[in-house]
Amino acid sequence: MIIEIGLVIFIIADIVGCYVIWNLTRKTELLETWIENFGDRVSQVQSDLNDIDSTGHFESDDEIGSIFEGIKEIINELNDFTKSEEISE
Repeated sequence: MIIEIGLVIFIIADIVGCYVIWNLTRKTELLETWIENFGDRVSQVQSDLNDIDSTGHFESDDEIGSIFEGIKEIINELNDFTKSEEISE
């Protein structure tokens, strides 16, 4: 009788453990996909900023240039961060 009760508890714990592992794996895969998409979007924004200011008018203007340079620095930092995260994986 004790063996049957122990077996039932073990089977229930095993089923719960399998569900937990499956659920965490699914969430991890979703997060990895989101991070990859985010990195691609950061690269695209950096490319778009370079295309917008291909003539250098934004950088040369005093007020707009400082804001534009700040935006470019933030995008570069995000791009470096996403690239370093890809390397560490």
